[in-house]
Amino acid sequence: MTTVVHRAGATLNTVRERGAVRAVVSQGIRGLSLPDGHGSWRGLDADVARAVAAAALGDPEAVQWLPTDPAQRLTRLVSGDADVATCNLSWTLGREAAHPVLFAGVTCYDGEGFLVRRADGMSSPEQLAGRRVAIQAGTTTADNLAAWFGRRGLRVEPVAYATPAEALAAYADGGCTAYVLDRIALAGARATLPHPEDHVVLETAISREPMALAVRDDDTGWFRVCRWVLQFLIGAENAVREEGGEQRAARTAADLAGGYGPALGLDERWAHRILDAVGTYGDIYERNLGPASGLDVGRFANALWSEGGLHYPLPLH
Repeated sequence: MTTVVHRAGATLNTVRERGAVRAVVSQGIRGLSLPDGHGSWRGLDADVARAVAAAALGDPEAVQWLPTDPAQRLTRLVSGDADVATCNLSWTLGREAAHPVLFAGVTCYDGEGFLVRRADGMSSPEQLAGRRVAIQAGTTTADNLAAWFGRRGLRVEPVAYATPAEALAAYADGGCTAYVLDRIALAGARATLPHPEDHVVLETAISREPMALAVRDDDTGWFRVCRWVLQFLIGAENAVREEGGEQRAARTAADLAGGYGPALGLDERWAHRILDAVGTYGDIYERNLGPASGLDVGRFANALWSEGGLHYPLPLH
């Protein structure tokens, strides 16, 4: 194996000096990033941050969690307050063009949907025309609603709230007919309601929301580390699938990826530490969004490419 050893980027050096990765997360979305009763953050986004910390620092719990409202997510990253943003943040041209950030890869594919009361008998978003719907301020939801309903000669009245909790409360108390958010996040919100069975997430998605891991664009070394942490998670699951579920295949993939550690500014055990901390991408998804999580969100687009999904791992050799 012939590799070029890159000098560790300034961000990686700073993270090591600090002893922690500072990660922007949501203000609380079950299944993605939400503190448990012991103050530990749980969810798919939280586990991606842990994987970065495991690779860079050797400790998956060496994360400073920065819960942030949607309007400030990129601002906080760009200002230098954070090292990564893993907070159900959709990768768009507008965001990458307007801010000095780069998206290191898609963590979860989703689409914006609607949480409605089962008793209202709604089966399609068109039935919400003329109604008030709760959304989060600082997101692309209002634009998505205007575009989708506008094409059909319809409109809804979006009412923006600063936090997910406030938006959900406005829906729950009857002030709004629906709560509009990414469908995976809606599954988590539904589970927190007193009687989840009285509510349903409509099947229709009105947008494409490739949620992604973001970093500043001033440090290609750190960008490279974060990109390959995420790619290793996906590649390790792919290796297991290719070997018929044999878990040792993930360790073989870690050995292969580990050999390039020095070229990334890491050591040769970085990928093994990720497996020890959070497992493969499939393990992360199952733990946080699968049946055992209480949410039971199917893999769909988040399955591997070989199983009909969109996650196509880059080669680790």
